[in-house]
Amino acid sequence: MKLLFTRFSTNRKTGPIPVSTSEQKTCPDACPLKKNGCYGDGGPIAIHWRRLSEGKTGNTWEAFLRFIRSLPAGQTWRHNQVGDLWGADNRIDAGKLKELVTANRNRNGFTYTHYPVLSFQANAETIESNRNAIAEANRNGFTINLSANNLHHADKLFALGIAPVATVLPSSATKNCTTPGGNRVVVCPATQKENVTCSTCKLCQRANRAYIIGFPAHGISHKRIDNAIAAA
Repeated sequence: MKLLFTRFSTNRKTGPIPVSTSEQKTCPDACPLKKNGCYGDGGPIAIHWRRLSEGKTGNTWEAFLRFIRSLPAGQTWRHNQVGDLWGADNRIDAGKLKELVTANRNRNGFTYTHYPVLSFQANAETIESNRNAIAEANRNGFTINLSANNLHHADKLFALGIAPVATVLPSSATKNCTTPGGNRVVVCPATQKENVTCSTCKLCQRANRAYIIGFPAHGISHKRIDNAIAAA
């Protein structure tokens, strides 16, 4: 198990906050963008992700946790600029997640997950385990956003009430909107304004927000993503 930890990101959208990257195999099959237009499969980040996934670089899980514990109190950081939570067969490794939540104590870590939490996506035991693990993490200060494939999916995730929700939007999206179920969607400010980054915005780190964050499809495969989310 290898992860990359970067203390000061140079990514224009995240800003200079600590970020991590997890191996490609952490991405669950439930994600419709897996090998189908994923941001991590193109551009400079793809090179680093591939090297990590091939075991040519990276830190051990134990070293990664030490990095997190070394961050100053109140530090905002993003887990997994690409990659997902550790797990297998669409099931989150709840033990590993608890270790991460503990390491994050008094710090403001946040991430996103495509692990399934709806009944039609996996067996009942897996769904219940994933829901419990995600809800517990959010209750204890580590924010996990449920990643929706489109606005209809976002409504279903939002209705669970276990975690904040983020959704992919068509690449043409530029304005806030509402879902078919009437939930408010705020387009990620960092995608719309040059002077906004994750380090200054921090909306995705707020676990108890009453709205969904929307991310317009972007990157060299944005048209492929548009097609994928339309079909999801």
